[in-house]
Amino acid sequence: MRRLDDFIPSNHPLREIRKMANTALAKMEPLFAQMYEADSKGGRPSIAPEKLLRAMLLQVLYSVRSERQLMEQVQYNMLYRWFIGLAMDDSVWVPTVFTKNRERLIRHDAIIAFFNEVVAIAKKKNWLSGEHFSVDGTLIQAWAGHKSFVRKDEADKDDDSTGDGGRESDNFHGEKRSNATHQSTSDADARLYRKGKTASELRFMGHTLSDNRHGLIANAMVTQADGFAEREAAKAMINDARQVLGDESIEVTLGADKGYDASEFIDACAKMKVTPHVAQNKSGRKSAVPDDIAQSAGYAQSQKKRKLIEQGFGWAKKIGGIRQVMVRGLKRVDQLFVLTMAAYNLVRMRTLGQIRLQGA
Repeated sequence: MRRLDDFIPSNHPLREIRKMANTALAKMEPLFAQMYEADSKGGRPSIAPEKLLRAMLLQVLYSVRSERQLMEQVQYNMLYRWFIGLAMDDSVWVPTVFTKNRERLIRHDAIIAFFNEVVAIAKKKNWLSGEHFSVDGTLIQAWAGHKSFVRKDEADKDDDSTGDGGRESDNFHGEKRSNATHQSTSDADARLYRKGKTASELRFMGHTLSDNRHGLIANAMVTQADGFAEREAAKAMINDARQVLGDESIEVTLGADKGYDASEFIDACAKMKVTPHVAQNKSGRKSAVPDDIAQSAGYAQSQKKRKLIEQGFGWAKKIGGIRQVMVRGLKRVDQLFVLTMAAYNLVRMRTLGQIRLQGA
């Protein structure tokens, strides 16, 4: 007889990732107990929340497109079974049961708690500065098409006599459409938005706050897409970081690109006692960032370090699959984005641990 663990190479990257994930999950046991004590049937669900979270993490790490495909691959992949915690003869869950149990985790913000525990592990290993941060946002394409973006009065019609959701025609070319008068019948939380030279698409906006020491993600969130979302999310995330730090005498810096160079954002940073290391935008205007800050050595260092945040976005879109999400609703997209950033942190932390071992 051999254990499933015997088939996994001792130096496999998932070993260290699973160890850190299990440490985070162990701290979440009180939350799991609270989630199921109100269940009228009592007992634990058909899928243990620890296994469910590990399966969701695996889906991100290996770019598995859907839960149905994940369940199919778990049937025959010993590595997947080992990571999730299934024995060789354990039956694999039905995809619909997996989805139903996942919704329970989302309702109780278990993924947010998991992300926070992963960040706590990084802090314990001294991989976070806790004082110097960078912030940025990225566009996330919604799981909804242009044809679903119809006038709100049409979307609310109960009588679907045309058979196409109340629309008289799918030809929207030449029609003036805006978020004020239209909404998607597929995903009401998605917003028609464009940035720079990109085309207008139904989108959300993902935001991250990265720690400048090693580029680990200290905070992540998703908002509806609009021109003010990036700065509003940045203020919320850096305020949380300042509150965690506690001591107002410690200098906190925040690096960002030119899109954050606005007087209201710089003033908000000053009120929170955060030094804004924001790239100055002097294209036909005066920058809101004081010159004495822009000429400091710390400012130059922050501008170099803030590029690390793009690695997280690149990994999340290439590996994590958030370029276009396959879930609908702001909360589901937010939880998927946060889980993806937790997976990115675990991958980075595993690498940092290996570097420290080699340097020892």
